[in-house]
Amino acid sequence: MPKRAIHTELAPKAIGPYAQASVAGGFVFTSGQIGLDPATGQLVEGGTEAEAKRVMKSLVHVLEASGATPDDVVKTTIFLADLEDFTLVNGIYGEAFGKSLPARSTVQVARLPRGARVEIEATAYVGEKP
Repeated sequence: MPKRAIHTELAPKAIGPYAQASVAGGFVFTSGQIGLDPATGQLVEGGTEAEAKRVMKSLVHVLEASGATPDDVVKTTIFLADLEDFTLVNGIYGEAFGKSLPARSTVQVARLPRGARVEIEATAYVGEKP
C-alpha cells in the first residue's frame, strides 16, 4: 500500500515542505505538533501550559484525520525547550492519553520552531486498510 499524506484544517498547516501526517503500512506517523493556533498560524499565548494543550488538540485532530485515535498510538516523542516543564506537560499529556499509554521518549532541545516550548510527534497503528 503506498503512503498517503494527511491534512486537516483542524490542526495548523505545515510550516515547511512536509505533511501533517503520513499513513503507510498500517501506521500513522505524525509530524511534530507545536502550539500553533490553526486559525492564525501563530503560537498560542499563555506559555507552556497553553502550548501543550494546543499541541495535544492538534495531535488528536491529525490522528483522527488519519483514521486513528489516541488509543491507537504506540509511540510518542516529546521535545521540550526546558526539561523543567516536564511535570506540567506530563500532566496534560496524561489527560489526553488516559489509560491507553504509548511508549514515549522526552528530550530537552536547544530550540523549537517559532520559539515554541513544546513539540510532540506520534506513531499510531491502525492496521492495513483496503
